[in-house]
Amino acid sequence: RLAEIFTGLGVQKIRLTGGEPLVRAEFPDILRRLSQLPAELTLSTNGALLHRHIELLKDCGVRSLNISIDSLKPEAFHRITARDQFQIVWDNIQLALQHGFGVKLNVVAMAGVNDDEIPAFVELTRRQPLHVRFIEFMPFTGNNWQSGQVLTAAEMLERVAQEMDVVKLRDEPHATARKFKVIGYEGTFAFITTMSDQFCGDCNRLRLTADGKLKNCLFGKEETDLLSAL
Repeated sequence: RLAEIFTGLGVQKIRLTGGEPLVRAEFPDILRRLSQLPAELTLSTNGALLHRHIELLKDCGVRSLNISIDSLKPEAFHRITARDQFQIVWDNIQLALQHGFGVKLNVVAMAGVNDDEIPAFVELTRRQPLHVRFIEFMPFTGNNWQSGQVLTAAEMLERVAQEMDVVKLRDEPHATARKFKVIGYEGTFAFITTMSDQFCGDCNRLRLTADGKLKNCLFGKEETDLLSAL
């Protein structure tokens, strides 16, 4: 109902995110009902359950997926996520590409954790139409954030440019990611500069929480209670 109201007011894109949306028993029903609205429908996921829903996503008109993966090393992936599921996630990334989905890989870059893998992630774009997005490590409750773990976009770009010939791409209006490409590579990569170069003034995102609160900033403490009004 709220999505119907928002699309009536001009919202053109709806993203299901979380947490992990694919663990919810009512996910198929929610997705099918949202697919009837006049908006682009997309999904953020950790990829572990993607193989169970690939046909549903296609049937509901989903064309692009954001898949979180913070390491290409199985042991590091296990350490970061506390789950030994690297191969499942990687196989599902390939499955999504095979089924024609546009795939963005979300990588939270952390000094001393996965900073040595930045070039390897970019190298993935050589032969596959992947869009790798490096996200500066942000402070959230419970993520043990430390300023020394923040890798800025400038630092990451310098590491990539030492090994590859990089060009800047044009960013779309209201984009939260700054896009680049290695010359001759099929895919692209980008940086989400939440810490070093904030984009608040041009951000047009709204977030509806699972308990019916509207947040117009992921970092903001202010919420508007839509569920009670509904």
